[in-house]
Amino acid sequence: MMNIPDAGDYRAALYIRLSKEDESEGPSQSVQNQRSMLERFAAEQGIEVCGVYTDDGWSGTSFDRPDFLRMIGDIEAGKINMVITKDLSRLGRDYIMTGHYMERYFPEKRVRYISLLDGVDTGVDSAANDITPFRAIMNDMYAKDISKKIKSVKRDKQRRGEFIGGKAVYG
Repeated sequence: MMNIPDAGDYRAALYIRLSKEDESEGPSQSVQNQRSMLERFAAEQGIEVCGVYTDDGWSGTSFDRPDFLRMIGDIEAGKINMVITKDLSRLGRDYIMTGHYMERYFPEKRVRYISLLDGVDTGVDSAANDITPFRAIMNDMYAKDISKKIKSVKRDKQRRGEFIGGKAVYG
């Protein structure tokens, strides 16, 4: 468990994202679980939470997500100086852009980034931080692999003449 001795110096954003593959109605259980985990961590550490940003149903392969962009706006406005996610893949699955935020943008804006399950904390020097670029590459490769598998299944269904569209409209 991480310990943030200077927690009072931070105004945190809790960032939550769930992939578009989970298209359930309303906020999904995973989003609720992520939020609960992040809020509990912030409360235990005494970190002020200034905003909860949730992109439910958005792929991590793009950083053009509504609440992610809103969070960046709040960082630009000086409202936030810490970002907390459940794991690195919640921040994003594009390793180049994830690296940009981790290695350039957050340090330039003096934003501390914490990934709870990965043990990443840019506010301390640790081995978990050293392997972060490799985690980002693996997250990117995972997203590309899943995409290929989904396309393959859909192509196979098309060849067999099966329905691959969305839900049929009523009326």
